[in-house]
Amino acid sequence: MNATQIEFDPDLIRRLDRAGPRYTSYPTADRFVEAFDERSYLEWAARRNIGGVQHPLSIYVHLPFCRDVCFYCACNKIVTRNAGKAAQYIDYLNREIDRQSAIFRDDPRVVQMHWGGGTPTYHDMETLSAVHARLAGQFDLARDGEYSIEVDPRTVGADTLHALRALGFNRVSFGVQDFDPAVQAAVHRVQSREQTLAAVDAARCTGFQSINVDLIYGLPKQTTGSFARTVAQVVAVRPDRIALYNYAHLPRVFKPQRRIREEDLPAPAMKLRLLELAVRQFKEAGYGYIGMDHFALPGDALAVAQRNGQLHRNFQGYSTIPETDLVGLGVSAIGAVGPTYSQNYRELEDYYAALDAGSLPVMRGIELSADDLLRRSVIQALMCQFVVSKEAIGVAHLVEFDRYFASELRELRVLEDLGLITTSGDWLGVTPKGRFLIRNICMVFDRYLPRGGDGLRHSRVV
Repeated sequence: MNATQIEFDPDLIRRLDRAGPRYTSYPTADRFVEAFDERSYLEWAARRNIGGVQHPLSIYVHLPFCRDVCFYCACNKIVTRNAGKAAQYIDYLNREIDRQSAIFRDDPRVVQMHWGGGTPTYHDMETLSAVHARLAGQFDLARDGEYSIEVDPRTVGADTLHALRALGFNRVSFGVQDFDPAVQAAVHRVQSREQTLAAVDAARCTGFQSINVDLIYGLPKQTTGSFARTVAQVVAVRPDRIALYNYAHLPRVFKPQRRIREEDLPAPAMKLRLLELAVRQFKEAGYGYIGMDHFALPGDALAVAQRNGQLHRNFQGYSTIPETDLVGLGVSAIGAVGPTYSQNYRELEDYYAALDAGSLPVMRGIELSADDLLRRSVIQALMCQFVVSKEAIGVAHLVEFDRYFASELRELRVLEDLGLITTSGDWLGVTPKGRFLIRNICMVFDRYLPRGGDGLRHSRVV
């Protein structure tokens, strides 16, 4: 079965739409506990190569600053034009780099790095180059590694993109969201189509191996006509990947969203039509469905990895890189070492205080149980390949799949009757109709999730 095949069933999607996790990890970050602290992290970091298992490193760098607030944004960001505040953060980030690199000095090989935010390109190239040099000096950055950065097209020109490529970044993601002026005004993110497309063209000319564009459906003032024009303009420049995110309106959780007029938001039926038309346009333009919100051209590394059964998923989304230990750097950054996850403090004051005290700024985390690891393997297979081999899972985790997941398999029968999944002997497969509802299927295997869902913690599936 071709994993990129999809069947859009609006009635079924509307019927099953509910709040649920995105499963960039399992257990999800809301299950982390403060009992997992710096000492826990250091203990597991010291044991990462025991037993002959040697995972290379992945690095995530969080640069939280933005010049202006985008009302839809749910990221951990700091809106300021105070250069001194940003410079102070870089100083503390460098301290954390020094402390983290010392922990991994015996095996500092890095095969993947991602810089996100906020807006990494809020900082000038001199600052970004200095941070990169510090990382390159203390870790061993593989020549053939995957190095990506998030870019606001309003903050860069061709010279900046050329400089980023010269540093070694080979993948770039541009935030677009929507080109319609009324939509941009409603979410306080005005950027011209010409400026954005020029940045995409410059990145291609500079030699970035993969270019991604982010879009959001469900924003205020969006109509089928306006969003169709945005999608058409994006696919016309042929980015290698397109991420189509569902706008989750959670004003009680994210303060900037309170500035969006709820009466301007598209109704649920309209929102579903926006998704459907975008999916159709992507398919007609030759983009395959990778999973969740992601589409890619057949030659892109994500599509190739999926065809070869080598696709993975981590805190940065879908990835071609196999198992790594993830070092999270910066305020709120998440790491994953061995069978653990950890997260830095989310507030600058706490992050700075920990580093001033000579500690790593670990706020919370979790040590995965055998059950967590088993369920993570199942969810990972579903999210990345849309198929699970019961035998492979059973051999890897020393369980009899059907007996261990007896209650889950009973629950899945409802989804099978709806045509979302198929069961055939050893295999559990997601149908083309079920792929847009993959989160619903994964939720069946999530033992932490209340069966009624949790609308306060998570966005809706569609």
